[in-house]
Order: sequence, then C-alpha cells, then structure tokens
Amino acid sequence: MLKNIKKTLLVLSALAVALPGLAQEKLTVFAAASMTNVLQDIGEQFKKDNKDADVVFSFASSSVVARQINEGAPADIFVSANQKWMNFLEENDKIIKDSRKTIAGNTLVLIAPKSAGDVKFDPAKPQWVNYLGERFLAVGDPDHVPAGNYAKTALTNLDMWGKVESKLARAANVRAALALVERGESPLGIVYATDAAESDKVQVVGTFPQSAYNAIEYPAAIVKDHDSKTAQDFMNYLGSEKGKETLTKYGFSVK
Repeated sequence: MLKNIKKTLLVLSALAVALPGLAQEKLTVFAAASMTNVLQDIGEQFKKDNKDADVVFSFASSSVVARQINEGAPADIFVSANQKWMNFLEENDKIIKDSRKTIAGNTLVLIAPKSAGDVKFDPAKPQWVNYLGERFLAVGDPDHVPAGNYAKTALTNLDMWGKVESKLARAANVRAALALVERGESPLGIVYATDAAESDKVQVVGTFPQSAYNAIEYPAAIVKDHDSKTAQDFMNYLGSEKGKETLTKYGFSVK
C-alpha cells in the first residue's frame, strides 16, 4: 500500500514538472464600479480563450482603487472612469505608460425610479430641479467619484449647481448612487447611461447635453512591475473586436 502511494506521488511530481502550463496564472484587475458588469463578462470570455488564465476583479470608485494601487495593492491592470486618476498613477510612476489606452466612452443621464411613472425632463432646463423639491439628488460624491465630477461640471455649465449643491446624496460610487434611486430613497439621480441600462428598477428621464461636460473616457493600463504576458493579452483583448463588441453591447461607445 505504502509503495503504491509513493509511486502515485512520484507520478504527480513528474506531471507538475512536465506540465507547468496546468497552473493558472492569476490576473487581478482593479476597475471603476461602472465597469462591473461589462468587465466581468469580458473576463469570462477571456478565460475561455485563455485556459491558463484566471481573472479576478476589484471594483470601486476610480479614486479609491487608484489610491489603493498607489499604496501598493497587488493589481495587474487598472481601468479608470476618467483620465484624472490614470494621470495620478502615471505621475506617481505606478503604471507602464506605453500600455495606457482609452478603451471606451459613456454618457450622463438623469434617472428616476420606475415607480415614478411617466416622467420626462430636459436636464438643461430647471423643471427637474423643481420636481426634486426638498428631496435629495443621488450622485457619486463629486469630490472623489468621476461620475459625480462629470455631474458637477454639467450642472455648473448649465447654471444649476448652486440650486442642487445642498441637496446632494453623495454616494461612494456611481453604483451606490444608482441603488439610492432603485430603492426610492432619492427621487432623481445622475449616473452613466450604462449603469441605468443595467437596472430594471430605474428609468432614464433625461440625457445631459454632451457639450455640458468633458468627454467621459475609460483609460486602461498595466500596473508597473506587473507586465506579464497575461496582462498584455488581456489589454489586447480589451481592444479587440470581441472586446469592443461586448463593450458596445453594454452601451459603451468605442472607437
């Protein structure tokens, strides 16, 4: 019996040496909360095409994950919801500059709970602010969250920031802002069009004019000292026809 066990162990050891490709390489992607669904889908597709890769994700506000990477969190790839936080990491020499590329775009919309009924607004006109009344507008915290920063820019340019600044329900990220409207805790919210499309509990009641805010861009890059073949392959996959097709399916714009 003992002899058979020893033989089995020897065979397994030989296989481990002869077939190192059987061990999966873990790829960790830190990304903006608004990319949750689409990147998880892309990750599953990537793993099907790359059997030796295991992709795991960490989603939060771009500011949160960028600071985590800056402090040494073990991320291989960073996907931001704006250029600001990618610039932050580049300035701190935390990403491989040559790997940086913009993979998608988005738009900003005004949402309400579906239970609100047939409600429509032109975000460039003040009627929706009057509708808000003394209630709170759900938005990613403009001081930290890209979606909130885009919203502040749009509202400022539309001369409405002063009317709503004191009425903000400042959420930790754009998905948290979406959740406030889903639960009916806020009658209106400002999120990305792609986040609104992911929920069956909210409705888009207006689209902000794109001239009111800077273009919403999602840059991606490999984190410095994490330049593995798998990381390069995943970056290439994001820009491939398959990757672009999935991004488009979830409502993102691609070039």
